[in-house]
Amino acid sequence: MTNLQSLEFFVPEIILVIIVIAALITDLFLKKSKTDLIGWVLGIGLIVVALSIINLRHVPPTTLFSDMIVIDPFSSFIKIVIILSTLLVIVASWNNHELNDYRKGEYFTIMGIMVIGLFLMSSSVDIIMLYISIEVVSIMSFVLAAYLKLDTRSNEAGLKYVIYGAFSSGVMLFGLSIVYGLAGSTNYFVIQESIAALDSPANPALVMGMLMIFAGFGYKISAVPFHFWTPDVYEGSPTTITAYLSVAPKAAGFAMIIRFFHQVFSDGHALSSNMIGITDIPWPEIIGVLAVVTMTMGNLVAIQQESIKRMLAYSSIAHAGYMMLALPVISIDAIEAIMIYLFVYLFMNLGAFFIVITVKNKTGGETFDDYKGLGWEMPFVGCVMTLFMLSLTGLPPTAGFVGKFYIFKTLVGAGNSYYWLVIAGGLNSVVSLYYYFHVVKVMFFDGKRSDKVIQPPVTMFGLLVVTAVPSLLLGLYWNPLISWVKESLVFYTQTL
Repeated sequence: MTNLQSLEFFVPEIILVIIVIAALITDLFLKKSKTDLIGWVLGIGLIVVALSIINLRHVPPTTLFSDMIVIDPFSSFIKIVIILSTLLVIVASWNNHELNDYRKGEYFTIMGIMVIGLFLMSSSVDIIMLYISIEVVSIMSFVLAAYLKLDTRSNEAGLKYVIYGAFSSGVMLFGLSIVYGLAGSTNYFVIQESIAALDSPANPALVMGMLMIFAGFGYKISAVPFHFWTPDVYEGSPTTITAYLSVAPKAAGFAMIIRFFHQVFSDGHALSSNMIGITDIPWPEIIGVLAVVTMTMGNLVAIQQESIKRMLAYSSIAHAGYMMLALPVISIDAIEAIMIYLFVYLFMNLGAFFIVITVKNKTGGETFDDYKGLGWEMPFVGCVMTLFMLSLTGLPPTAGFVGKFYIFKTLVGAGNSYYWLVIAGGLNSVVSLYYYFHVVKVMFFDGKRSDKVIQPPVTMFGLLVVTAVPSLLLGLYWNPLISWVKESLVFYTQTL
């Protein structure tokens, strides 16, 4: 499809670009106290973008711009997840006191540019477009992490993010260049055909290239050993940005990994019922080991944290490990399980961070001590936080249980060789129970009971309801989600 023909199906991204430009220009004419209006501009624009994505659902999967990106139901699902998380974070940003001393126009505009990069990450089928989209997201993330210019922790977060990001991008680019050298093309499907025809002497170079590429991918999803940036960046960034980084880039990162590994290192028939690897490379075993190490490290270090925000950062690393458990299983069920997990994780994790924002607005702190007696002083906040902790642990009847259930179901159905991943995942869930319920203990059993009951501000109250209801409801009735995910399990594929 030519570039001009592609524009007809690139409407969501075009609308988003127009919205970002409009936000940038509008901000020039606003006083500092009125810059919340840019959030409205971006939010309404994202709703229009979501409607345009839904409007394109009848379009058969196809490539755009000379096979650089695709539109298919899978990418549409990921884009909706990104839009939902962005809308929730925009509303939370209006009520985050950390941002009161700063203009928010650039903040919301940069977030809009980041959404464009995330969209492209989920749709790329060319390694050049893949790299460009990752860099767009990374550079915008660097700026947002360091947005609190008067806060040394935020400055430190931005600097560390830049250093780790530059290193991982360089390593990934080296890996991509190796794959390009072996395949002679930047297109996923041409690369797949070329790799299938390679002789065994080329395998060491292919393994090296794949590991380097996964270093870049692992950086985006906070997988061990590419996670070092996560705790410090999450702790120093504005809490709304921490919440956003823990969900939206992670969703796009997993979409990117799924599309790359399952369409480059498979038999070329995406999501067939029994996909078989085309090389002798043991990448399922490699990813399985990384998944176990990631969730184990995340959970064990989370136990030692005194800051709730930093604890949730390590928790985010652990949840990346849980989702990675399904990656070694090359099947439609594995992709379905990851998609379900990403959707439920959106609500329970953002909800937990919104509690952190609410408490910090009230006390100015993020430590466990700031949560003592919170369940009695702010009973609604305490009860909702308990629900989020239950869901993040994966206990029924919460949405988190459904997410883990489908991950483990996939592994059990894949055969005996994956049982060790199920055992590792179960043990890690037990470990996570300790630090999640430590939050509940502190809120209800430590500190003094308060005779005065405080309710959160109306906007934050609404956000907590919006995130808490799906976290519970999807644990009781999840058939609509499963249906939507199954309808979205359609990838563009190409036989050369």
